[in-house]
Amino acid sequence: MAKQKVTVVGAGHVGATVAQRLVENQLADVALVDIVEGLAQGKALDMMQSAATLGFDTTIVGSDNYEHTNNSDVIIVTAGIARKPGMSRDDLLTTNQKIVTQVVKETIQRSPNAIYIVVSNPLDVMTFVAWQTSGLPANRVVGMAGVLDSSRYAAFIAEAIDCSIKDVRAMVLGGHGDSMVPVPEYSTVNGVPITQLLSADVIDQINERTKHGGAEIVSYLKTGSAYYAPAASAVAMAESILLDANRLLPACAYVTGEYGIENVYCGVPVVLNRHGVERIVEIELRDHSYKLLHQSAKTVKELCEKIAAVPL
Repeated sequence: MAKQKVTVVGAGHVGATVAQRLVENQLADVALVDIVEGLAQGKALDMMQSAATLGFDTTIVGSDNYEHTNNSDVIIVTAGIARKPGMSRDDLLTTNQKIVTQVVKETIQRSPNAIYIVVSNPLDVMTFVAWQTSGLPANRVVGMAGVLDSSRYAAFIAEAIDCSIKDVRAMVLGGHGDSMVPVPEYSTVNGVPITQLLSADVIDQINERTKHGGAEIVSYLKTGSAYYAPAASAVAMAESILLDANRLLPACAYVTGEYGIENVYCGVPVVLNRHGVERIVEIELRDHSYKLLHQSAKTVKELCEKIAAVPL
């Protein structure tokens, strides 16, 4: 069977790590693109020179234009400016809107059948921008945030309980920002809800830390933002698409009535396969979580309306 192909746009920390994991896990050949001359080429060459040692036979080609991206199955958009200490994801709004719009215009003409995974922040709004620019059905444009936020939630849960993180399954819904919605009733340790293992006060503390998990890392790094966990999350989504795996993952998808929410990109449980978002899965939420999800979706919609009023 012919190898599948993924384009990764942005060869910074997130994009380069995504590309590395894709080729090392032999999921696809990769085209790595960055506007900085030589950056993608150098990183791609470095990765290819590790192939003999690590034993992978997928390939990666770097470029400062889109000539190598034709006929990609998946396009992962990581391009954009990163947060600095004191910045919110929303502070990146206008600059990254212009970047994501240009990326999609360049890639969609070369790979009209691709599925997009958007990583650029503010995540939910940039996913909306990518969808609007591409003209694709909404199921073929999806945002990464839910997998990342849930992975962070799982890490904090394992730390609090002092258990193996292998047994933790966590769920975070809503927008990828301060309004995200950790869902303790669907977060478990080997099937046991964390509401039976931790006090309400401790769960509240973990929920708050999860909401600000990215900012905590930014405060340490000073000049950049998280990339190992975001890259792992994007690759998990790409893998489910490339392998037609039908994984149920929390992701930023276009919601058209599910959970009583209309016409907005928001983090919800979805089934991901070669068609992109095969379906949104509606789960029964407690009243508190349901209200928070609606508030989060409202925040995202307001940001989308804000950028719609700004001429590019």
